[in-house]
Amino acid sequence: MPVEKVLIVDDDKNICDLLRVYLEKEGYSTIISNDGNEAMVKFNSLHPDIVLLDIMLPGMDGWQVCKEIRKISDTPIIMLTAKSEVFDKVLGLELGADDYIVKPFDTKEVLARIKAVSRRSGKTPRPVVTQEVNYDKLSINLTRYVLKVAGKVVDAPPKEIELLFCLASNPNTVMTRDQLLDHVWGVDYYGDSRTIDVHIKRLRAKLSGVSKQWALKTVWGVGYKFELKDN
Repeated sequence: MPVEKVLIVDDDKNICDLLRVYLEKEGYSTIISNDGNEAMVKFNSLHPDIVLLDIMLPGMDGWQVCKEIRKISDTPIIMLTAKSEVFDKVLGLELGADDYIVKPFDTKEVLARIKAVSRRSGKTPRPVVTQEVNYDKLSINLTRYVLKVAGKVVDAPPKEIELLFCLASNPNTVMTRDQLLDHVWGVDYYGDSRTIDVHIKRLRAKLSGVSKQWALKTVWGVGYKFELKDN
């Protein structure tokens, strides 16, 4: 089967636009990300069939994105980079990349590599990896966007679930509003950072008094954290 959904990760928006136009013309759907951290959020939530991944990225670089993807999935990865040294090619492959294309490249070459990697990966079905974190009386499933509190499903919009998942996946780690915006809303979001405060307030209303083992904490002047309490 042909690849249906391609995640293009590159901080050069011109390259992203070029690949998007060409691939969509060839019948693929595309997802664009210009930042490594945002790329992981989109990978986890949108489940692309293949990833075109630049190395030099703001936030998490391409090496780290490749490593993080390989921890949870064997989705094919093709590295896109201006670096042509043998060391970089070998490192990319050792980290789990399936192929490697050096810029500048021909779009026809990219398409040929996508088809080749897709054929190879299609020989063995990829397992569905569930993205879920669990604590006392709390379960956040990002794969199905389901929030359970005290064993019951609680209605919550996608951004609230993504925000809570982001904090709960990094327990006792203080995250600034800007970091949370980048992780959940993406680096291209230009809204007010106080959006985070509104969503936290709504989450607290849903989680109030549920457990004494954890809490959504405000760190004044900095941001928020999902705090695990000592027993």
